[in-house]
Amino acid sequence: MDKMSDYANHSPQDVRRMIREGKWDRPTSGMCAGHVQANLVVLPRDLAYDFLVFAQRNPKPCPILDVTEPGDTEPRLVAPGANIATDIPRYRVWKDGECVDQPTDVRRYWRDDLVAFLLGCSFSFEGALLQSHIGIRHIECDCNVPMFVTNIPCHPAGRLKGPMVVSMRPIPASLVPRAVLCTGRFPAVHGAPVHVGDPGAIGIADIGKPDFGDPVEIRPGELPVFWACGVTPQAAIMAVKPEFAITHSPGCMFIADPLDADYAVF
Repeated sequence: MDKMSDYANHSPQDVRRMIREGKWDRPTSGMCAGHVQANLVVLPRDLAYDFLVFAQRNPKPCPILDVTEPGDTEPRLVAPGANIATDIPRYRVWKDGECVDQPTDVRRYWRDDLVAFLLGCSFSFEGALLQSHIGIRHIECDCNVPMFVTNIPCHPAGRLKGPMVVSMRPIPASLVPRAVLCTGRFPAVHGAPVHVGDPGAIGIADIGKPDFGDPVEIRPGELPVFWACGVTPQAAIMAVKPEFAITHSPGCMFIADPLDADYAVF
């Protein structure tokens, strides 16, 4: 089976085509190295303004990269010609707060009133970590990044509320300051960590049992480092139970055309 890292040097256009043709339905970390990856949230137009405000009030977990017109599936700002309904490896379809399907294509679910939001993803700053000689455990293990629901509340907006979700990467203690500096340069893709160390301090009871993604080993001398995560809107969907929504499946991202460096703050 191909590994995610086998596609590190492929273009976003080629990988999106491969996904659209049903040739990849797994997580995307390490693919198209140097290019921005994005979380997806699709909501009916009558809830879209609430989400826009929710994202503005919670920029760490919900940094907006692009927004489509109602009914449109083309993300014209970050990937002209792409199709949000086909170009993500796996989706989640939500009805009344419950995930009812996890298809690889959501064209049959698309409606004229749907507005799609693409949010920055922490996969986008992993290149900076690797360039600073900080290993990424889930890439090494060819698995999904572990993600956890925390006790950190998001600022509510309209009908939307819920807890922050975080992604975790084990980092050698001596390299944590470097990891903070590396990722802090990318505020549009979650930026610096929100917590380092004790998982219980942010409501995580068992670091070996993530709420989303796969568990990874934390080795002696390493600390768990937590970044805000774009799966946070899915926690809000589960909390407020809108009648309909579509998201990406955690770890299965939309790969956009811009470079990570385009969003860096120097």
